Parts: sequence; C-alpha cells; structure tokens
Amino acid sequence: MTTTVSFTVATADGPRPVSVAYERTGSGEPLLLLHGIGHHLRAWDPVTRILATEREVIAVDLPGFGTSPALPDGVPYDLATVGRVLGAFCAELGLDRPHVAGNSLGGLLALELGRTELVRSVTALSPAGFWTEAERRYAFGTLRTMRRSALALPVGLIERLSRSAAGRAALTSTIYARPGRRSPEAVVAETLALRGATGFHQTLETGRGLLFDGVKGVPVSVAWGTRDRILLRRQGVRAKRVIPHARLVRLPGCGHVPMNDDPALVARVILDTSR
Repeated sequence: MTTTVSFTVATADGPRPVSVAYERTGSGEPLLLLHGIGHHLRAWDPVTRILATEREVIAVDLPGFGTSPALPDGVPYDLATVGRVLGAFCAELGLDRPHVAGNSLGGLLALELGRTELVRSVTALSPAGFWTEAERRYAFGTLRTMRRSALALPVGLIERLSRSAAGRAALTSTIYARPGRRSPEAVVAETLALRGATGFHQTLETGRGLLFDGVKGVPVSVAWGTRDRILLRRQGVRAKRVIPHARLVRLPGCGHVPMNDDPALVARVILDTSR
C-alpha cells in the first residue's frame, strides 16, 4: 500500500513543506529504492519481493513523479536539493543510513546520498551524470520524445497497445530490452506516470552541464545493461574512473531499466553490494 509522508526541508528561502509517497515491505536492514526520470516506484516491482527476503525495502516516488506532489514553487529539482529531500525523508521515517539502489536519475541521486554519507552502500543502475555533452543531448532528446509520445497518445489507445507484445514493445522498448515481459497493467501505469510527471522538465533542465564528481567512504556498485539505449554502456567505464573503488558490473541483455529484464541478476547485485 502506498503511503504519503509530509515533512519540511531547509531551502534558501527557509523551511518548505514536501510530501513523498512510498511503499514499505520486508524486514532487515533498510534499503531505499529510487526510480528514474518519468517513472515511478512500480519500476521496482520485479525485484521488490526478492529484495524483501533480506531487506526492509522502501520504494519511493520522487517529488514530481508518480503520486508524489511536485516540489513547492521556487524549490529547484537540482541534485543537492533533492538529495536533501531524500535525507529529510529518511529522517522522518527513522531510517538510519539505509542502503540505497537507484536507476538512471535515481542512480545519480543514490550516488549523491553516498557522497554525503547519508547511506551505507550504493547500487547505481545506469546512473546519469557520466555522459559527454553529445551523449547528454542524445539522452535528453530521447526522453523528451518519449514524453511527447506519452502525452499525444489517448488513454484508450495506450490500453489497447498494452494488450499485445508488439504494442508493449512500441510503448516501452526504449527503456526495456525485453518489453514483452512487462505486464499490460504495468505498461499502462508507467506510460500514464510519464504523462503526469510534473517534475519532468525541471529535472531535465537541472541536468544540463551536470557531471558527477565521485563518492568516498561507502561501498559502491555501478551496473550497466549491455542493451541500454538511453545512457550508453561506455559511460560505466567513465563512472569507474570517477569512482575508482566502485565495482563495475555488466548486466547482459538488459536495457536502461534492467529490473524488468533480469530481476534475479539485478537483485543479486543490490544484495551483494548491501552485504
């Protein structure tokens, strides 16, 4: 069941109220799960049950995505601010330095939490922030095209497309290497989540010129799908250079959102890092 918690976050204009939706399941050391831009916490469904056998899993809808409200007017979606939001969220829930795993935007945020030592370990799946300028423009252009397509399609057509493997591929093959594995209900939900992502444009804008500069002091795994069509896998090599102590993991046959393509492998990478 999705729950929403409200708290305040310190900003340049003083404390501001923020609300974040999340789901919590399992038992053990806490593990925070952060999705990518335009997605929602349901992205983690394929691996949540596996992870919950060893960890208390807290999957989050980032501010302005899924069912979490947008950040208050004037509060930026930059890395430092959203990192503070997540730190305040953990404090509100009583999570003492949880492990964290994130995908794409969520992977970058996970690394930011590691940089500020708010977490015990970091697993970053195809994290943003290790691109060249040309690669960033390509990724942002792809994401904008996905958003425009989601906004242009009538809901009834999205539902009809989701009922066939070919239709699910048409809707989601940019992020999944194996879109046929995604259920029709999940494809509809994530397409609607992309349509309704109030934080989409602000988040993209803050990514211009962004290059992540490293993490010290916590275990880090960086994992990249060999069939990632948004953030090309050579960016993983750059991530390893920037974070020399990180473990770089290859995810054979996986796309940009690998949790759907190989749940067992992704769960193993996360659990191995958090051990």
